[in-house]
Amino acid sequence: MKTEAPTPLKYATLSSEEAEQFLLSMMYRHPYMLDKIEFLEPEHFSKDYTRVIFVELRRQLIDGKPVDLLTLRERTNNVVPLDELQDIVECAAGYAVGSERLARTIVEKHSARKLQQTAEKITALAFEMGPINDRIDRAVSALSSLETVEDSDEWVDAYSAALRHTEVLERRESGEDRGITTGLLDLDEMLDGGMQPGNLVVLGARPSMGKTAIALTIALHVAQDYPVGFLSMEMSEADIMDRQTAVLGQLSMSAIKRPKKGLDFGQVLESVERAKTRKFFFSDKGGLNILQVRAKARALKRRSGLSVLVVDYIGLMAGLDPRQSRAYQIEEISRGLKTLAKELGIVVLCLAQVNRGATERASQIPGLSDLRDSGAIEQDADVVGFIHRPIMVDPNLTEQQNYGLLRIAKNRQGRCGDIHLYYEGEQTRFSAWGGPPPSASKSNQPASKGFNRE
Repeated sequence: MKTEAPTPLKYATLSSEEAEQFLLSMMYRHPYMLDKIEFLEPEHFSKDYTRVIFVELRRQLIDGKPVDLLTLRERTNNVVPLDELQDIVECAAGYAVGSERLARTIVEKHSARKLQQTAEKITALAFEMGPINDRIDRAVSALSSLETVEDSDEWVDAYSAALRHTEVLERRESGEDRGITTGLLDLDEMLDGGMQPGNLVVLGARPSMGKTAIALTIALHVAQDYPVGFLSMEMSEADIMDRQTAVLGQLSMSAIKRPKKGLDFGQVLESVERAKTRKFFFSDKGGLNILQVRAKARALKRRSGLSVLVVDYIGLMAGLDPRQSRAYQIEEISRGLKTLAKELGIVVLCLAQVNRGATERASQIPGLSDLRDSGAIEQDADVVGFIHRPIMVDPNLTEQQNYGLLRIAKNRQGRCGDIHLYYEGEQTRFSAWGGPPPSASKSNQPASKGFNRE
């Protein structure tokens, strides 16, 4: 058990057992060092006897009691013979500095052992039965759990947190720390600066109301400053590119689909140049389950970064177990998307269909109870909005041809209310509404302030 003190102190070359003995000796001789190694815990020690000695030494030092060999041996239930215990406490004789560095070495060696154990588990997963995506996700989760585990603390005292939060408030005041703006100014105002990392934002609507259009409008705006992933389980790559060209080039979808009708290729090239500046990534693979979505999001974050993930839409996602009810599957998906947002520190913007029952009300505007298949979406989401375009219900409302209403029905951290939008159908994009809503005025001109930023 005895180890010679390294000269000079090359802690990285010590074995786990040697490093642990050397630190115990320093603790025994220099009780004040305890304050410098408060992050060290018993589980970091590789040997039972060093763990037991550490626990007892720390207990006595915290209690302010004097420590001697006989008391230490007695309190540790004689796990180490007296002569060997004496060798341990004397091995660092002459050393009075470096305890924190040595403790960090012990923690690193503990992490290395955990990494080895995780590698063995991952190897075993390769030979298990079951869906490969499930096993891959379990492997990635096991690796993720190793990251900064030693520096995390589930409990935070109010005073320390309040002090740290003043720094957050200062950054907000200076504009350094702000929400992720959507480009729809009234929506950003209602969300107190924009979408917040860690949040699940759900936008629901009946078919053809513009769910994908508003999601793509927001995504292409955000992508000017932040990396965005767009998972389209409804549209093909060609459909997405048609819409991107229309939005960025301010082109008519009819001209894009039928170029002989007068497509301006100068504007097409302009949209290509604008696309070059966007951090926009998409996938058109359909029927993804929550494990596949998580895997794709993690991969994109590692490769290119990820701040906002758009899922179009939740109703097209597959459940992990086809034997379960659809309500249970949606609950599983919704909970998984919220967990993903917190785990990666991103915004998850998820689209959802609403039940036909919304059309039976006089206003025709959906509410929280109309979210299809499961109430879990309403519970898990931080923000829930519903898109409604009256012209889609009554074609005679010509004065509302371009009017769209976005009703924020749930906002966990702020206000709820209605946002008036201008829908440019030919370009499949939304922008701010100019003037009073059509119920008060027939003016339906778009605001001068919009989504595009040159």
